[in-house]
Order: sequence, then structure tokens, then C-alpha cells
Amino acid sequence: MAEEKKEVTPEVTENNTAAEAPVEATKVEIEAVVETIAEETKEETPKVVVPSGPVDYSKVEPLADFDWSGISKTDLVYTDEEFAKLEEEYVSTLTSIADHEVVDGRIVALTAKEAVVDINYKSEGIISVNELRYNADVKVEDIIKVYVENLEDKNGQLIISHKKARMLSAWDDVNLALETGKVIQGFVKCRTKGGLIVDVFGIEAFLPGSQIDVKPIRDYDIYVGKNMEFKVVKINNEFKNVVVSHKALIEAELEQQKVEIMSKLEKGQVLEGVVKNITSYGVFIDLGGVDGLIHITDLSWGRVNHPEDFVELDQKMNVVILDFDDNKKRIALGLKQLQKHPWESLDENIKVGDKVKGKVVVMADYGAFVEIAPGVEGLIHVSEMSWSQHLRTAQDFFKVGDEVEAVVMTLERDERKMSLSTRSLSTDPWEGIEAKYPVDSTHAGKVTNISNFGVFVELEEGIDGLIHISDLSWNKKVNHPSEFTKVGEEMKAVVLEIDKDNRRLSLGHKQLEENPWDVFESVFELGSTHKGTVTSVGEKGSVVALPYGIEGFSPTRHSKKQDGSKLLIDDNMDFVVLEFNKDSRKIIVSHTRTFEEDAREKADMDKKAKVANRATASRAVDSLNKKSEKSTLGDLDSLAALKASMEKDEK
Repeated sequence: MAEEKKEVTPEVTENNTAAEAPVEATKVEIEAVVETIAEETKEETPKVVVPSGPVDYSKVEPLADFDWSGISKTDLVYTDEEFAKLEEEYVSTLTSIADHEVVDGRIVALTAKEAVVDINYKSEGIISVNELRYNADVKVEDIIKVYVENLEDKNGQLIISHKKARMLSAWDDVNLALETGKVIQGFVKCRTKGGLIVDVFGIEAFLPGSQIDVKPIRDYDIYVGKNMEFKVVKINNEFKNVVVSHKALIEAELEQQKVEIMSKLEKGQVLEGVVKNITSYGVFIDLGGVDGLIHITDLSWGRVNHPEDFVELDQKMNVVILDFDDNKKRIALGLKQLQKHPWESLDENIKVGDKVKGKVVVMADYGAFVEIAPGVEGLIHVSEMSWSQHLRTAQDFFKVGDEVEAVVMTLERDERKMSLSTRSLSTDPWEGIEAKYPVDSTHAGKVTNISNFGVFVELEEGIDGLIHISDLSWNKKVNHPSEFTKVGEEMKAVVLEIDKDNRRLSLGHKQLEENPWDVFESVFELGSTHKGTVTSVGEKGSVVALPYGIEGFSPTRHSKKQDGSKLLIDDNMDFVVLEFNKDSRKIIVSHTRTFEEDAREKADMDKKAKVANRATASRAVDSLNKKSEKSTLGDLDSLAALKASMEKDEK
């Protein structure tokens, strides 16, 4: 067998170098060399006995001195400190994120439309910038909450949402903010009725207009789109309503300012302020952190219809402190007190009886206030507007803005009061009333008022007379004067009586005609019969309309018909006059008496006939008695017949 040649690398010694050419050796030589080396380096290796059958490991005891730390270690080993540090860094890179969890994310990139968020996962997530719109200051490296919708979709993409994360934790955050009074950030989304809608933690909260600032806000739109700080003031968990306040954040600071300002206030002190709010009852002035009120009566010495006529919003003005309350933080201010009172400038020459001119500034039911100089007013009472005595209101004579002339009736400068009169400009119509309207004279006037007891007629301005209800008509029964006339109608009357001291006239309307009852007395004689119509039926009897417009009364016992039935309305029957009283204008009539009279007359005639028959029979008996001696049988028969007839009549 041919020997195989192998190339053997010669041993490098001090006597040769590796650069020398290789030496060819046979296989036998090589094997001999290997065996020699093995013999030189051979160490005793413990023999491992491999059991031939199954091993009971419960009886195997571990080595007490086994070095576990040396397992899998290479020659490049770390110290325990270095190893612990590396292990910590490694563990920090691990994550246990699962679907539907809320985790913290770091914004690593931000564009106009999207934000890339790192949640320490193998891939980043992307959210829309619209979800971050509430925070205009968001930037790269900001930490935000995100909700993991899906760790990997079908494209392997991580799906996250910042909006859902905010919604899930929003109510917890809101309730915590209410309990602790924590200041929160919010984004003003839009305006609504009475306030603003604010996005806090993803929840739409309501910011009332009164809670935006300590001063009234007139333009809510300037806050839309801004980020502001708020405090949660109310939560309705049932309806999911949240109310926030920005005003509450600055009230504490303002309270401190108020305390400082109030401590320096003094009555009579003049301060500069700014008109903060205008109401119907006054003006609120900002004195630099504390508000004061100028009541409408303290704006001007003159009449003020509305504070808007004197001041404007944001107007600067000087005011004087009238009073203040430390406990309630109320300050009463005055504006008119900085000016001299108009009554002090009133012309000294004005006195009672003088004529003055002015303008009506206020109307009341009892009178009109006339301003004769700025801040100086006089009252014209309604009784001083006209000489008329019937009730009228001041609005019947004047209206606000009228220029009037009046006479000064009273003037009290110390009490700053003045009463005026316009009726004094004309002559009193009651002067010479007896000559102008003598008793029994007839005049025409206008009906001004109607009452239950009569009608008031105005003969001229200031002269009224009363026509009593009993003096309206001679024959017509008037239940109420409104049945006879109406307000505004012209009516003639006769003057019956004059009471100049009390300014009263008694008038009569029926006196324009003669009393017809003087004639009726001869027409409606007792026992006379007249046609009448029943106009009404009552419990006590019936009212009957008789000729000439006269009414009679038929009592119930006289209101029966011949068949026994009662009279009905509109029955037209004959009536007999039972009673006639001219003074009280009363006529009593009876229908029943009409048919009772006929029966009574027949009964009287029958009675008279019976009496006549008795007289005849008596005379016949006397005659028979005288002739008794000469009587015959025939005479006796006649006598018996006469007797029978008389007995029949008696029965």
C-alpha cells in the first residue's frame, strides 16, 4: 500500500521559524507524533458511569460547591454590579402592553395633520392632530395618554386614540378636581346660550357667562378657541353635566384686594371709578378691585328715568362714598353729591301766588310733577288741575313732556317742597253760581258719571250736578240709571237746589214735564177696570203694564184666573184698580176681582128676589088669615101650595 503524504506544520522553536518551507511527512510519522503529544498532555479524567436502567432522581443530591454563576459564561465575564446594571437596562425596554389599555405615550413627531406617538412598543402609533386641538401648546417630546385599540391590525400597524383615553379617565379626573379644588386646563370650543362650551379632559363642560370673569362680559366670542384655566364647581353624574368657573380662580385674589381697599375707605372720600354695569335701579362702579353702587336716586338731583341717560359703560368718573358695610362688602356711592343742590340755587324772588313755567317729568294717578328748574320740582295735585268735582286722573289733563304754566300754591324751601295749581289760572266758576244757575232754571249738560243712586251731569267745566234716580222719570220705574242714559250723552235738567259751600247742585230731569200722576188720579179711579199686560211674575205677585206707561202691581191672591190658574207673563187681561197712591206713585190692581164682581152681582139679585118672594108670601098669608072664615077647600089647596113654595125658597 502506498504511503499517503501529508503536509505537517512544523513546530515553531527558537531554532527555526514559521517562514521555513513545510516538511512532508508520512501518515505513520504523523500518528506517532500525535500519540507522543497525547501522552505528554494527558490528565486523569474522572470516569462517568452510565447506568444501564432507570434512575431515581429523588435520591440524587446536588453538589454543595457547584458554581452556578459560571454556567454559560465565556472568558469575557462581567462583575455583579455591571451585570445588574445591564439587566436593569434590558428590563426597562420590555413592555406588557395589551389591547384596550390606557398608557403613556411620547410624541416623537408632529405634522400639520398627524402626531407620531411612541408607547415603548415595537412600533409607533399615529393619531390625528384634531385630537390635540384642545392643547395649542402641544409639541414633540410631550407625554400624553393614549388608548390602545389594537396592538396590530391586519397591516401590522399599532392603532391608538388620544380622545378615547381622555374620555375613559375624564370623569375620574373631573371628580378628583371637584374634591380637591384642583385647577384644570380647558379649551373653549364654542358659544352657547348663557355661556360657553369648554372641553376639559375630553368632556364638554358648561361655563356660565357669570362665571367667566368678575365683571360682566358683553362679548363671549372673544374667548372661543382659547385655552383657559378653570375650577370644577358642580357635577351632575346622573345627566353627565359639568359646570366650571374661571371667575372662581380670581375671586380669592380679589377678596384680598377688597380687604385692603375696604380698610382704607372713609365716608365722604372721593374716588375715581369705571362704570362696570348699568341696571334699572343704579350703576355699578369698579373702584379697582371692589364694586360700589350708585343708586338711581343718587345719580342726579333731577328726575332720572333710567341710568343709561346719564352714564355709559367703561366711563370713568369721580364718585363720593356715602356709606359702606365691612361685613357684606357693600359700598354706597353718590354722584349728585359732588354738585350743589339745585334748591340752594332757586331764585329767592319766587313766592306763593307767582306764576311759573316748567315741563312735566313724571305722571302719577294723584298728580303731575313739573320741573321748573334742573332738580327743582313742584307737584300739581289732580284736585288742582280742574275746578270739576267728579273723579278724574292726572292723565286726563297732562302727559310727560308737556310744557305747562302754573301758580305756586305752597313753597317750603327748607323741606324742598312746592305745590302748584293750574286751575287757579282761571276764575272759580262757583263764584256767582246763584245768578248763573238759579233754582228752577233749565240747562243742558253732558253725563260724566253714572252711579247706583243717580247721574252726574256737567253743566260747564267745574260745575257738576246730581240727578237722583228718583228724579229721572215720573212714571217709569228705573232700577239703575244706566237703563235711562249713558256716559257722554247730553241731558237736560232743572236746577232743584244749590249748596254753594259744599259745591253741590241738585238737578232733576223729570221736572221738565208736569207730574202726570195728577191726571192719572182721575183716570185710575178706585174700582175702575183697565186693560193690562203682565210683564213679570214673582212670589208676591205680578207687575202689570197699564195704559199711559203706568205700572201696577197685582198681589198673588188677585192674580188668579177664573179657571183657577195663575197669571202668566204677556197675559193681556182686565184689571180692577184696588188702590191708587199719588205720592208714592203706586197702583194696586186685581184680575180676580173682575169675575168675582159678576158672581157677586148675581148673588145679590137672587137674594133680592128671595126677599121679594118672602114679602109676597107673607102678604098672601095675612090675606088668607083674614078670609079664613070664608075659606073653601080650593082655598086650602092654594094655601098648601104657597107654603110648599116658601119652604123651597128657604131651602
